[in-house]
Amino acid sequence: MTHILVLGAGYTGVAAALRAARGTRRMGGKVTLVNASPRFTQRLRLHQTAAGQRPAEHLLADVVAGSGVELVLGRVAALDPAAREVRLDDGRVLGYDKLVYALGAVTDASVPGVAEHAYVYDRHDQAVRLAERLGSLTGGTVVVAGGGLTGVESATEIAESHPRLHVVLLSRGRPGAMMGPAARMYLDKALERLGVEVRAGVQVMKVLPGGVELAGGEHLDAAATLWTAGTRGLPLAAESGLSVDTRGRIVVDAALRSVSHPDVYAVGDAAAVSQPFGVLHGTCQSGVPMGLHAGDVLTDELRGRTPRPFRFGYFHQPLSLGRRDAVIQFTRPDDSPRRWYLTGRLAVAYKETVSSSPFPTFRMLKRGLVPVRAFALTAGLG
Repeated sequence: MTHILVLGAGYTGVAAALRAARGTRRMGGKVTLVNASPRFTQRLRLHQTAAGQRPAEHLLADVVAGSGVELVLGRVAALDPAAREVRLDDGRVLGYDKLVYALGAVTDASVPGVAEHAYVYDRHDQAVRLAERLGSLTGGTVVVAGGGLTGVESATEIAESHPRLHVVLLSRGRPGAMMGPAARMYLDKALERLGVEVRAGVQVMKVLPGGVELAGGEHLDAAATLWTAGTRGLPLAAESGLSVDTRGRIVVDAALRSVSHPDVYAVGDAAAVSQPFGVLHGTCQSGVPMGLHAGDVLTDELRGRTPRPFRFGYFHQPLSLGRRDAVIQFTRPDDSPRRWYLTGRLAVAYKETVSSSPFPTFRMLKRGLVPVRAFALTAGLG
């Protein structure tokens, strides 16, 4: 029997576990999925949770039910690739033959004060804490640091749900800079309509208990600061002796295997995956296909087949602007913008479909109905 251990039950880890279980069950494969929480964290909706909304909750036991995947609840404390063992924080030790590392990434807290004074989205409970803080405020300023997709979605969601609060979006570059001119203009107007103050071209030097300090010494008061400006891999990978890049992500080969430890596969935000146009940046859009591919590679190896290289291209940049507006920028495989984009109600429906899609996908995976090539075709690589 080959024991496949999957660490992390986010979008990517669940996809990998379900795919591997389906593909290897007739060859004696056993798949164990390890996660710290019994809840599936919908990272695509954490900005909604932070704004005080209550997206539907899903228990992991229900997500993997009937798949043959064994669910183990526990936080990973140590990984020993040489011994092929994982130790959990309660002392339990799990052995494995093959490991899928899908523990994601955490907020880059290298800026002083982020860890102590800023709210982040590393866990569901942290978004809940921000929601409680925002709900207690009768006025004041909320700072959102980071002008990427997460920062923009958070700023617009908070502004719409809490109109009594003044939301300031801080960004080194222009929010929506990755979009085409028309979609970017629509985004600018949406931010203005919602009353979000955008300060582009600024750098936060320090997060303080009551605000932030910008480069040049300016102090900006804030009743709450949300930090969305960058992520990095968990220290666990480097501490375990795995080869990592400058952001702590595990460096993998074309089959998603660690270049230093080929019995370890890394997927999702935890992996530095190279494509012809560069290293992938973490999104659910690329994470689920990575998980599916890792499951297929494991199946191929058990069958004695040479695994195919992972190929992926981006397709869209879906961006919610509160509950009643959105903008969708369609992209080339390298994530550069195409001419096509959606706005308004159609974009809202599109974004909701994207955010809800993992669960139908998981159900289909349990039935063996999701070919990994479907994702490549969607991305324009077929």
